[in-house]
Amino acid sequence: MDLLTKIRSHQRTPSGSRDFKEATKRDALARLEVELERLVGALPECRRNHVEKELRGFKNLFSRFLAEQGPSVTWEKIQKLPEGAVIDYSTLETPTTDNIHHMLDKLVVVKLNGGLGTSMGCKGPKSVIQVRNDLTFLDLTVQQIEHLNKTYKCNVPLVLMNSFNTDEDTQKVIHKYKGLKLDIYTFNQSCHPRINRESLLPIAKNPDVHSDIEAWYPPGHGDFYESFNNSGLLQKFIKEGRTYCFISNIDNLGATVDLNILNLLLNPEQKASSEFVMEVTDKTRADVKGGTLIQYEDKLRLLEIAQVPKEHVDDFKSVSQFKFFNTNNLWAKLDAIRRVVDQGSLNMEIIVNNKSLPDGVNVIQLETAVGAAMKCFDGGIGVNVPRSRFLPVKKTSDLLLVMSNLYSLSHGSLVMSSQRMFPTTPLVKLGDNHFAKVKEFLNRFATVPDLIELDHLTVSGDVTFGRKVALKGTVIIIANHGDRIDIPSGAVLENKIVSGNLRILDH
Repeated sequence: MDLLTKIRSHQRTPSGSRDFKEATKRDALARLEVELERLVGALPECRRNHVEKELRGFKNLFSRFLAEQGPSVTWEKIQKLPEGAVIDYSTLETPTTDNIHHMLDKLVVVKLNGGLGTSMGCKGPKSVIQVRNDLTFLDLTVQQIEHLNKTYKCNVPLVLMNSFNTDEDTQKVIHKYKGLKLDIYTFNQSCHPRINRESLLPIAKNPDVHSDIEAWYPPGHGDFYESFNNSGLLQKFIKEGRTYCFISNIDNLGATVDLNILNLLLNPEQKASSEFVMEVTDKTRADVKGGTLIQYEDKLRLLEIAQVPKEHVDDFKSVSQFKFFNTNNLWAKLDAIRRVVDQGSLNMEIIVNNKSLPDGVNVIQLETAVGAAMKCFDGGIGVNVPRSRFLPVKKTSDLLLVMSNLYSLSHGSLVMSSQRMFPTTPLVKLGDNHFAKVKEFLNRFATVPDLIELDHLTVSGDVTFGRKVALKGTVIIIANHGDRIDIPSGAVLENKIVSGNLRILDH
């Protein structure tokens, strides 16, 4: 039985075992501290201070992880969302043009840029994958903010939170934006040691991250607040008189600066302004696993599926019980971030991520989510935004949508085509074996099909598409194992199931 199982299995036991459990925990923490000191001691003097800060954050996470008793949410204590907790976007006022310039001078835009493109078969940061017209996620973000700065004669800065995985490549890329009208700043999120699941000790043999990259990990985007503060950028922006930051994932192409939400924060009617806003949107069957907003112990907070007791997972997925899910577009007050970091009151729920390394070693990563900090701020609210503000590209099926004629591009923002009857996006499922990697995916489409009238597409097996194919209604294309289906150029498939072996050859 490994140490973690021992600690966990003694959490519902009589007092004799409680003493054992406490001793085991103290021992685990003491041994970890010795290991962390050894790692710091091996660093050159000039780097010690910075790494010590990061590892202090890790030690705090680790001791909280050891102390956790059972699930972080007691299901019966979840309260009904109070009146006004979630504001409907359609009720927000649009600010007057003469006011917008002053409002934008109070804003900082932050993009979470720590992820790699490995899940889509790409090397390097995900933000440099081309998504539309040879433009990358980063290009589109830069275009949006430059357009904002030019239009309203302001200077909204763009801040990228990188990780040790993405920083070097991102620095090379941002040189090309030098001549544009915007200031780009970067900082790195923390670098934490992976822990061996059996011994609960770091697997790192030395503190040089790049010599043993498997031994370290970026601890989720919940690390944003501490790292932003440690970077000195938070203080810099507060000094400049900026008051809010807008945080979103770099791969969410719908997360553009919204002037109506900014107006709600800067010019609130009657009541004190909110320190934290979470953009939520209506759940559909495709979003049942997304985090949701709940009222708990009289505070609004984020509930993730990982925190839900097993017997309540179906309740959590129910669209009628939990109508909204978190888009991870967040607005937070800068001086409030400084306050919660200084007070040490950021007790975000810990996400335990179990992984197996290539050499077979089982490790755990302790992570937190940026939206989980909501409960640590005052006057947090949700805003129920249109679905168009949630357009993440996690898989090639999402890439197919954003590359298609469903959208047009306007100053870096994707705009849904007016020809589409319904504002919802089609549900697309592409088989992992043949479509998961971007390169493979691109080779299977001579041109991106017309999707304007598509509701649902499922493709499985060895399928290729010719030029100018149109897909409408519900289309299911399944090539049996060993068979291949070529959809011919110019084909129009409407409410069709295509299966078996279809090869149309030129003669």
